[in-house]
Amino acid sequence: MKRVHLVLLPLLLAGCLVVEPPQPRSTPSVTSAPTLTPTSTVVWFPPTDTPVITPTQEITPTPGVMAELGEVIFRDPLTSPGDWTLPNSGRGQVNISGGEINIIINQPGTILSATLEKPDLGDFYAEITASPVLCSSRDEYGFLFRVYGGDQYYRFALSCSGEIRLDRFSGEGSAVLYPWTRSASVPVGAPSVSKLAVLALDDQIYLYINGYPQFSIDNQPISVGSFGVYARSVGDTALTVSFSDLLVREVMPK
Repeated sequence: MKRVHLVLLPLLLAGCLVVEPPQPRSTPSVTSAPTLTPTSTVVWFPPTDTPVITPTQEITPTPGVMAELGEVIFRDPLTSPGDWTLPNSGRGQVNISGGEINIIINQPGTILSATLEKPDLGDFYAEITASPVLCSSRDEYGFLFRVYGGDQYYRFALSCSGEIRLDRFSGEGSAVLYPWTRSASVPVGAPSVSKLAVLALDDQIYLYINGYPQFSIDNQPISVGSFGVYARSVGDTALTVSFSDLLVREVMPK
C-alpha cells in the first residue's frame, strides 16, 4: 500500500498546477538613426598675414632630376653688404659680418629679410647654410629664390620645430605650394645647422635639406630672379639666425 501512495502523490500535485497560456512577445520599437552633425574642420596651419591660395599642382615627394650640375657661376663671401639690401628697424636688424648674414629680431611678430640684387638667373642649383642661434619652436627662417622686382619670389621655409614649407609671392598675393610638414632632415631647436638647396629647371623646382630630397613642384610662373634670406619671430623670445656659404652652379639638362 505504501508504494501505491508514493506513486499517486506526484500525480495529484500535478493536477493542482495552473498552466498559463504563453504571452505574446512585444515587438521591439525601431528608432531612426541619429542625424550626424558635421564638426568644424580643424585648422592646423593658421593663415598668415598675406592671402593664401590653395595649391593645385602635383607635389612629388622624391624628385627625380634629369640634369647635371656644372661650374660655379656665383659665390658670395659675405664679407661686405655689396649688392644686398639689408633692412634695419627698432624691432631688429640684418647685418653682414665675418662671412655670414645675421638676422637678429628683438620683438615677436617681426619678419625681416635680406635680398640680393643680382644675379638674375633662370635655371640654377643654389645652396646656403642656415644656422639658427636662438629660436623657439614656432619661429621660422629660410631661403628666398627667383627674387624679382622686390615683390615676386619663392620662399623655402624651415621652422625651429622641424617643419618645412614653400610659398610663392607675387603682386597678386601669395600661394602655399607646400604646407608646413614635418621633415626628418630638419634639426629641432637651436643651435643647429642645415644646408638648404634649390634646383630650378625650367618651370620645375626641387628642394633639398642636408643633401636629402624633400619634394618637387612644377608649372611655376616666376622664371627668373635672384636670392635672399629671411627670418620670422612668432614666439615670445628673441630670434637670431645666421646664413653662410651661398653658392650657385649652372644646370645642364641631360
